[in-house]
Amino acid sequence: MLTTLKTVYTDTCAADLAWTLGREPLPALATLELQLADARMELRLLGASHQVLLEEEQGTCSETVACIPGSSTPLPLGVSKRLGDWEYEFAARVETLSRGQFAGRAQELLALVAEHPHGLAGVFPGSPHAFTAMLAQRHEGAVQWRTWHAYPQDGQLVATRTRLGVRVPAMHPCG
Repeated sequence: MLTTLKTVYTDTCAADLAWTLGREPLPALATLELQLADARMELRLLGASHQVLLEEEQGTCSETVACIPGSSTPLPLGVSKRLGDWEYEFAARVETLSRGQFAGRAQELLALVAEHPHGLAGVFPGSPHAFTAMLAQRHEGAVQWRTWHAYPQDGQLVATRTRLGVRVPAMHPCG
C-alpha cells in the first residue's frame, strides 16, 4: 500500500534516527494490520519514521526507529537479544547515493512495497523521494520485516532488517 502522508517532513537526516524496543504505540499517519500465521502485526508510519507492533502467543514486541526528541539510543548497526521466548535480531545500514542513483533506488523500493500485500509506504509532501517504506513476511517460523527511510536532501537511504523467531532450546546430551 502506498500513501501520501499528510504531515511535514520531520526527519532531518539519517543520523537523527534512534532505535528503541518496548515503546508504547505512537500516533501513526498510516497503518497496515497483518495476520501472518499466528502473529498479529501492525506496521505503522510515524511523522518521524516507523514503528512495528507484534503480538503472538509468546508475547508482544514493539520496535520503533524514529527521530524521537530526547532519545539517547542512536541507530545501532546491529542488535541481537533475547525477548522472552524470542530471539530478536536487528541490523541497520546507511547508503549514500548520487542523485540519479537515489531517484532510481527510491522508485524501485516504492514500486516493490506498493505492490506487496504486506507492504506499506508513505511519501512525505515536498519530495517524491522522501519516504518511509516497510515490508513484512513470515519465513521459516520467524517474522521478519525490512524498512527503508529516505533522505533525498543528503542522498542517504537507511535500510533496516529485523527477524523475530522463537528461541530454539539448547540440546542436552542424554545422560
